[in-house]
Amino acid sequence: MKQIRERHEKKIKGTISCFDRIVITGTVPEICYSGGITQVLKSHGIRIFDYTKFAEPLRNIIRDNAEMLARENDLEIEFIRKNNFRKEARVKEILETRGDQPGLVHIFSAMESCSSYKPWYNKRTYQTYLKQNSSKCLHYYFYIMDEELGLCYIRVPTWCPFRLQIYFNGHNLLANQLQKNGIKFKMIENAFVDIDNFSKAQELANSFSIVKIHRTLDHFAKMFCPVITQFNQTYHWSIMQAEYATDIVFKRQKDLKPIYETISRTAIHAVKADDIATFLGRKLHGNYQGEMGNDFSTRITGTRIKHSMGKVSIKMYDKFSIVLRIETTVNDVSFLKHYRMVEHKDGTVSRKLANMKKSIYSFGPLRELLENANMRYLEFISAMDDRSVEIKRLNKVSKRVVKDNRTYKGLNFFSDDDQLMLGTLSRGEFNICGFQNRNLCQRMKNKTSSQISRIIKRLRVHGLIRKIPRTYRYHLTKLGRYVITLGLKLKEMVVLPALNTKSLA
Repeated sequence: MKQIRERHEKKIKGTISCFDRIVITGTVPEICYSGGITQVLKSHGIRIFDYTKFAEPLRNIIRDNAEMLARENDLEIEFIRKNNFRKEARVKEILETRGDQPGLVHIFSAMESCSSYKPWYNKRTYQTYLKQNSSKCLHYYFYIMDEELGLCYIRVPTWCPFRLQIYFNGHNLLANQLQKNGIKFKMIENAFVDIDNFSKAQELANSFSIVKIHRTLDHFAKMFCPVITQFNQTYHWSIMQAEYATDIVFKRQKDLKPIYETISRTAIHAVKADDIATFLGRKLHGNYQGEMGNDFSTRITGTRIKHSMGKVSIKMYDKFSIVLRIETTVNDVSFLKHYRMVEHKDGTVSRKLANMKKSIYSFGPLRELLENANMRYLEFISAMDDRSVEIKRLNKVSKRVVKDNRTYKGLNFFSDDDQLMLGTLSRGEFNICGFQNRNLCQRMKNKTSSQISRIIKRLRVHGLIRKIPRTYRYHLTKLGRYVITLGLKLKEMVVLPALNTKSLA
C-alpha cells in the first residue's frame, strides 16, 4: 500500500515535520515546594507567619522591573479586565504596524490564579511551616520577538514561588533557521505553504538545539523575573505542552479537497479506541480509566478531526485547504514511555522502558515518539484514500486457496464468525505485541483451541498474518492490516448506507 505522499506525489510540493506550539514552565528548585520555602525562611531567621513580609518586597521588584522595561521600550502596560480578551489578536494588530524586528513587542497585566503558600501551625507537633495554597496575584505577559525563537511570551507572576511560563512556536524557530541558511519559503501563520528545499529544511528542523534554547530561557528569566538573583539559583525548565506537526503541502487547493473529504469523513467513524492507543505507541488495557474519543469540528481556516487519549491527542487539519497537517499534542510527557537510563534506589543504573522525564532535555526522544505517532496515523488514513486497490485485494482474499492438497476458504466479510475474527485481530494491542492462540480463544469464546489453530493457518495461507520467528506469536502483515481495516468498514460505511436509501423503501 502506497502512502498518500507516494500516491499523489505529482500533486504535492513537499513534506515538513517540526514542533509547533511549545509551552515550557520554569521553577526555582529551592522555593518550588512548601518544605523548601519553609527552610529558606528559617535559614534567614524569618518567622513563618511573617511570610508576606518576605514575599512583598520580591513582588515589588517584579513590578518595578516591568514598569522600567515599559518605559525603556516606549510601551504602556495594558491591563486585561475581560475574560474573553484575546491577547494574540491584540499582538497581531501591534505587529502589523510595528513589524517583526527583534525586541519587546507589548506587555499585558492581569489578575490570575497562581500557586502560593500559607502559614500553618500544627497543634499536634507544635510546628509552624508553610502549606501549599492557591490564590490570585498580578501576572505580567511579556511578548517579545526573539531572533531565534520568533514571537514568544513570558508569563511572570508577582507572587512566590514565581513559576514562569514561556511559549514559542517551532515553525517560527524553523523559519528563522531557513532565513539564516538562505532558503526561501512562504509562510501563512504557523504553516509553510512553500519551501525551496524541503529536504534541507527537514534537516534543520531535526537539528533542534535544546542547549541554545536553554540559554535563551535563562536570559528571559533574568530579564523579566529579576528576583531569581535573590536565591542564587537558576530556573529548572520543564515541558508543559508540546505539539509536533507533519505537514503535507499540496500544490493546489483542488488537489487536497477531495482527498481530505474522503479520509476525514471516514476516519471519524473508523478510528476506535484501540487504534488511538496504537497511534500513540500504547497498549489499551481493560483497566484504563482515562478519557478517549473522536471529535470533528469546522473552523474558519478549515476542518479538524481529533482523537484523544488522556492528556495526549492526535489531530488532522486541512489548513487553508492546501496543507494536510497531522499533529500530535502532549500535555503531560510522562504519559509517553521510551528506553532511557534509570537510577534505582540502591544507586544502580540500568537502561529500561520508563516514563519520559519532563525536563527540556527530553525534546530529542520526544520528537522521535511524536513523529512516529504522526507516521502511524498517516499510514492508517492512507488506506482510506483510494479504495480501488484494496477492493481488488478484498476480492483476492475472499477466494479459496488450495495448498498441500488442502482447501482454505476465503474470508467472508458478511459472516458473523469472520466479522468477529477480523474485529479481534484489528485490536490495537495485537498490532503492537502480536497475538497467540490463547489470545484469540479469550476473545472468540465459541471456538476451541483446535478451531483457532485452523483459523490461524487459514490466515497465514492468505498472507494476512506472519509468524514471529522463534515464538508462538503472530503479527498482521501490511496486507492484513489494510484488508481487515477496509473489510470491516466496507459493510458499515458503504454497503449499509447505500441500502438505506429512500428509493429502496
